[in-house]
Amino acid sequence: MSATRSRAHPGGGEVLRVLGGQVRPLRERKPPWLKVAPPGGERYRAISALIGSERLHTVCQEAACPNVGECWERGTATFMILGDTCTRRCGFCNVKTGRPTWNDPLEPARVARSIARMGLRHAVITSVDRDDLPDKGAGAFVGVIRQVRRQAPSCKIEVLTPDFQGQEMLVAKVLAERPHVFNHNVEVVPRLYPVARRGSQFERSCRVLRLAGELGAGEVVTKSGLMVGLGETRAEVLDALAALRASGVQVLTLGQYLRPSARHLPVVRYWHPDEFVALQRDAYQLGFEHVAAGPLVRSSYHADQHVGWTAQRPAAAAGAPAPP
Repeated sequence: MSATRSRAHPGGGEVLRVLGGQVRPLRERKPPWLKVAPPGGERYRAISALIGSERLHTVCQEAACPNVGECWERGTATFMILGDTCTRRCGFCNVKTGRPTWNDPLEPARVARSIARMGLRHAVITSVDRDDLPDKGAGAFVGVIRQVRRQAPSCKIEVLTPDFQGQEMLVAKVLAERPHVFNHNVEVVPRLYPVARRGSQFERSCRVLRLAGELGAGEVVTKSGLMVGLGETRAEVLDALAALRASGVQVLTLGQYLRPSARHLPVVRYWHPDEFVALQRDAYQLGFEHVAAGPLVRSSYHADQHVGWTAQRPAAAAGAPAPP
């Protein structure tokens, strides 16, 4: 397995030209609205120990999510199947990349057993990109869904899948299992794909989401997420949201990109909480049925609320407190 290379200059591309030139320094005092208390509650410690004993991976840990403590205390967690090594090299992602070697046919049963032991009410199942596998990992998602239904039948299931290279039969294979939520993130606006999401295509991701909605036949909630902070304009964000809504996406998450290390793409700017409130309002006007928007919002933030949400829409963006 090869070590993760720098993602700050993917393929020798002119990153600063794409991002817009002016970027934030890596080590600087961040705005007060990005401060979060370190995790450490009793349930967090218990779940962390259990995950370690079962040799499982979670995006909460691998991607250094700022909300890990809150989510685990709430009874939600995001499991990353198919190992911890991705075949793609997105410029923003903290998951290592290289040649995967993970292949454990018992992993679905172990994930489901852990979900049952944790007493989770909502589990998100995601994976690294596995372009090396014939089915791109779709079969592993099927296995986990079936095992969770067997071992933890009261737990809601959300899948956060890769694009399966746009292969319709693989998307259909997962949708046939009827997860409660089908999530696939577009991550950034289309212009940023050459530096932020090499190997992926915005249009292809939209096709996957549109297909998921069609195959879900009203029984599966479709969801996607977008980050800001990489030099995109507000107009570009709204255009991307319009494309997602045109693809039938019902649930949306919007959050601030935070640079994991010097080896990742730099932050261009920190969006203010008030801007997230405005984006949330605009997203609802576009027709999204549930929107979580805020500086610390991530794809699985309050994911349990995205199933069976009420018609009441919040007045302020989730995770976006007013600045002091």
